[in-house]
Amino acid sequence: MKNRMLSVALCLVLIASALVSLQCSEPASAHEISRFSSYDQLKKFVNANTKDIGGFWLARAEADAGAPAPAPEASGPDYSATNIQVAGVDEADIVKTDGQYIYVVSGARVIIVRAYPPEQAAVLSEIELEGMAMGLFINGDRLVVLEGGLPYYYYDMPVGTDVIGPYMPYTPRTSIKVYDVSDREDPSLEREISVEGNYVSSRMIGDYVYVVVNESVYDQDGEVRLPGIYVDEDEQEIPATDIYYYDAYDYFYQYTTIIALDIQNDDLEPAVETIMLGYSSNLYVSPDNIYLTIPIWGRIMWESQTTAIHRIHIDGLEIEYVASGEVPGMVLNQFSMDQYEGYFRVATTTWGEQSLNHIYTLDMDLNIAGRLEDLAPTERIFSARFMGERAYLVTFEIIDPLFVIDLKDPLNPRVLGELKITGYSDYLHLYDENHLIGIGKETEEAEDGRFSWMQGVKISFFDVSDVSNPQELSTFEIGERGTDSPVSWDHKAFLFDKSRNLMVIPVCVAEIDEADYPDGVPDWAWGKYVWQGAYVFHVSPEEGIRLDGGITHFDAPPDEEQYYYYCYSPFTVQRSLYIGDVLYTVSEAMIRMNDLATLDYINDVELPYSSWEPPYYTPEELWDGERLPEPPGDESEGEEPSDD
Repeated sequence: MKNRMLSVALCLVLIASALVSLQCSEPASAHEISRFSSYDQLKKFVNANTKDIGGFWLARAEADAGAPAPAPEASGPDYSATNIQVAGVDEADIVKTDGQYIYVVSGARVIIVRAYPPEQAAVLSEIELEGMAMGLFINGDRLVVLEGGLPYYYYDMPVGTDVIGPYMPYTPRTSIKVYDVSDREDPSLEREISVEGNYVSSRMIGDYVYVVVNESVYDQDGEVRLPGIYVDEDEQEIPATDIYYYDAYDYFYQYTTIIALDIQNDDLEPAVETIMLGYSSNLYVSPDNIYLTIPIWGRIMWESQTTAIHRIHIDGLEIEYVASGEVPGMVLNQFSMDQYEGYFRVATTTWGEQSLNHIYTLDMDLNIAGRLEDLAPTERIFSARFMGERAYLVTFEIIDPLFVIDLKDPLNPRVLGELKITGYSDYLHLYDENHLIGIGKETEEAEDGRFSWMQGVKISFFDVSDVSNPQELSTFEIGERGTDSPVSWDHKAFLFDKSRNLMVIPVCVAEIDEADYPDGVPDWAWGKYVWQGAYVFHVSPEEGIRLDGGITHFDAPPDEEQYYYYCYSPFTVQRSLYIGDVLYTVSEAMIRMNDLATLDYINDVELPYSSWEPPYYTPEELWDGERLPEPPGDESEGEEPSDD
């Protein structure tokens, strides 16, 4: 309310002085961004502004599309690319292809496979990993491997101690490894950039890779520390005077570090920008901006009523923190955000006695310019999608309303139409300007009418040509309660090509044995897994959703006692792609090739899978005085970080 009053007063002053009528934006936040003047100021700020939550530390990772990334021009056959949110902004994934080779994360390795032509498919090389692969990028002859999860190691604990099991270094690292793969049979590591902290997300725009990492401001002794970066093993401490901060209270401060790297030019140093925030939970990246969202927790920790938004401008190796703001409510995931024609749009849910849903438009200074509030009381957002001058929201409690929202006037968002159906969509994908695909779950309303039971995977094909009266044109339900698809939480598992009317999703199918329920199958009954693989669909406005077949990597059903193995096996299909007229399905242990038109079997490539496990060492085996913290009990004192 105070912000609104200040905004009105400012508008009146401007009107009086300019003698014109002005449209005033509402400041999104009274908090400001600035840099620390010294380490001492940084330390005092953290100690003075950290909220007391009884020692409980909270960390929430990114939940973390529109069109596939455009495939680079090539003389070979056409091929699919990773399903991404923003055209020209690639997202790291566990499987990549360049139209001739497939690069796949397989347990503790990255495998390079000759994929085309399929009759000559074979494993060419393996890259052994020390940590866990978080994702890959391929750019010409450069392969980028994002690696996290540093080694665990044991300390000899006295008998009777409460501390048991492996101990992980308090400050983990995230590494950006750039390989020259001009010889696919012998990749060579050209650069390694490491930053202290946990991987959040990354993007590739042209030849530049941007990586976002979160790191605690505290060291293993609970002291405020400064972040560090390692460029080809050259350690650099980031001085306090280079660190931005957001003047707001938080439960547990984190350093959010953004690294920009030109992966084609090894002579250029990476650019680094560090901001002290809360835990970065979601991000959205346009071709020229990174938007970070931070929940600002209310009196009851689990009820986030405000989200801070930070805009960081990017241009090649230039990174500039330019604006911050706040909106009511909590952001679900990256698809709840969008940048379009000079405005940032965001969908949120507020919690309380009655949950409410909202859409806000913000200018590039992150001041609130327009708002549409209090949609679907008692429900929450399950999926959102911004597409040009429209937005689509799916909210759910008992039934699923699909909202069509007009954003042509960013200052006055308004609801155009609404469709209420059973079930809900976790992910929305644009088929064309008049049709949407939704992936989620079917539901059955409970007898008391207070909630609904999730059932099988539901695919919906929506017709939104009449925005005031959207229709569910076609549906397809897979399996029964317990059936799931990773598309619900990972859009990169979704393969779609409109020119081929092709849609492929991985799915783990559960079915219920009615013999187990002689009095009738209740809605809450959970099925057992009977099949896992990729379902291949034909999707068009004329025919709706048509299942053309399924491809599995399992030779036989699992034993009765291991039915769950279907969804958590090295042979569980995780991704699909096409090169030419060949469909490739990928698990950690196999790449299977089928004819795209008939789904006839062509070939298999077995991958040398071995599960990734954190290596366990003693302190003596790992301690080198630099890489890992000294073992507990060591009386040596480290130097206080410098003020600069």
